Amino acid sequence: MDEWLTEYGVTLGVGALILFMIFIVWDLARRSNADRFGTLILYIGLAMGIAGFLMKVVINYLLENAGVTSPREYWCGSGIQ
Repeated sequence: MDEWLTEYGVTLGVGALILFMIFIVWDLARRSNADRFGTLILYIGLAMGIAGFLMKVVINYLLENAGVTSPREYWCGSGIQ
């Protein structure tokens, strides 16, 4: 159980926070009477953050499948000539 929580807990927790942030941005746009363009800009900003998180997950997955246990090991040595 502890290994599962360690491996997937952060991803699931951040995913839940992303869903909550989508609601917050929607509520912010509604309460501030933002037009469609303003709402679009708010969601673009949120989407950029989500894309960064997803890129982190993909990069870690690719590094782990390449036999690297951590990004630090990949960039700082331990077998790279």
